Amino acid sequence: MQRIIGIAALIAGAILLYFAYTEYNSTASQITEAITGNPTDNTVLYLVSGAVAAVIGLGLLLRKGR
Repeated sequence: MQRIIGIAALIAGAILLYFAYTEYNSTASQITEAITGNPTDNTVLYLVSGAVAAVIGLGLLLRKGR
């Protein structure tokens, strides 16, 4: 069961990282970054949540025992 949850979290993390990539390359994000110097909040949210989900998924997959 833990392995299935780890795979699901890893896939969800990869999908969120893809959304972060597409959001970062969007026109609105590029304009906002040119003006403020920072990416949009959505980009940061997708990036952080995707990275966290991917790390949790990897941790569950690589965890031994139980």
